[in-house]
Amino acid sequence: MAAANPAGTVFAAAATVASSAALLSYVLMSNHRSKFLWKRSPTNPRRNRRRSGLVAAVGDTPLIRINSLSDATGCEILGKAEFLNPGGSVKDRVAVKIIEEALDSGELVQGGVVTEGSAGSTAISLATVAPAFGCKCHVVIPDDVAIEKSQILEALGATVERVRPVSITHRDHYVNVARRRALEATKLAAIQREASKIEGNSLVHINGHTPQQEACHPISSTDCKGGFFADQFENLANFRAHYEWTGPEIWEQTRGNLHAFVAAAGTGGTVAGISRFLKEKNPNIKCFLIDPPGSGLFNKVTRGVMYTREEAEGRRLKNPFDTITEGIGINRLTKNFLMAELDGAYRGTDGEAVEMSRFLLKNDGLFVGSSSAMNCVGAVRLARSLGPGHTIVTILCDSGMRHLSKFHNAQYLADRGLTPYATGLEFLDHP
Repeated sequence: MAAANPAGTVFAAAATVASSAALLSYVLMSNHRSKFLWKRSPTNPRRNRRRSGLVAAVGDTPLIRINSLSDATGCEILGKAEFLNPGGSVKDRVAVKIIEEALDSGELVQGGVVTEGSAGSTAISLATVAPAFGCKCHVVIPDDVAIEKSQILEALGATVERVRPVSITHRDHYVNVARRRALEATKLAAIQREASKIEGNSLVHINGHTPQQEACHPISSTDCKGGFFADQFENLANFRAHYEWTGPEIWEQTRGNLHAFVAAAGTGGTVAGISRFLKEKNPNIKCFLIDPPGSGLFNKVTRGVMYTREEAEGRRLKNPFDTITEGIGINRLTKNFLMAELDGAYRGTDGEAVEMSRFLLKNDGLFVGSSSAMNCVGAVRLARSLGPGHTIVTILCDSGMRHLSKFHNAQYLADRGLTPYATGLEFLDHP
């Protein structure tokens, strides 16, 4: 048994206190008179006839008024509380949509292995919902993500493979490894089917020899039904999850009375699906990106140029991202992001995200992760740009529970000069 970790005990205690604060805030804010507070979208009968059990619990998340930010800006700043999904994040929607479409198309069968390369949230969502579809999950993650994410994945029953962070052009980038694992699982299933014809379900002595697998092969089930690579970056089921699902919920919850939407992008599915749906409903709704350090999307949206030739992924020797935020920011254009309809973009910093997360916890009881905090930075920037009287929607992607070892770790932040100091929103006062 591993030795007790004092730091882990402190993190757990902090999480318990923060969770209690968030619950208390939920109860207290339910009495607020805002017409948007905790409003749920009408039930979708067609979807609920198809989905049942855990899967049916995904979506229909409340849209809450973020009181502190709304009062400070004179705008109605509303957060879609995606951290209340069963798997704890906005990526639950993507996981459900990807698996559903794969099962419908026959690319995935029950008992098959869903593989994905993910920095955390999508992996956790896939590991959460895959068993509900009768599938298994294999996840490849960078070895520098918050340790609690891999611990959650293992607790959920997923097979977790950690790899070093490298460029997407490298064969051992976590996305490329995940793609390879799906192919290996499919080949393994074919070998097992052939073996069953010869010697029952045995996997030995096909044509006089034993099939060889990759050393320490992580997908080695004796009853493999094949693999399917979720491919959240390029699979447009990601975009469709938000175009057909999240966007309509926001429209219904606000009764169409919103002026703007803002969010960060990783795969680009969330900002693309929601922005395109809202623009189709009302072209006057402004949609903006908030981009973290190291990402090239701000330049693409504002200047039409993603990066210089020297900055392109594949030409850098080290991980190109210089940020503590996880799951957002990228230096390539994905198929999902290309579907976005954006009016502009803002930049955010790590320091602003950290300060915002503490501000929301202190003033609203909202214990959020790094991407949620960055989204709220974007919401305030947008509110100040538009002026009072506007309604702005953003996404509260996940809670701070899976960010304890980094984003919500005082020592980790201090080592990087990111110890929060602000008493209000003065950290956003610079241009």
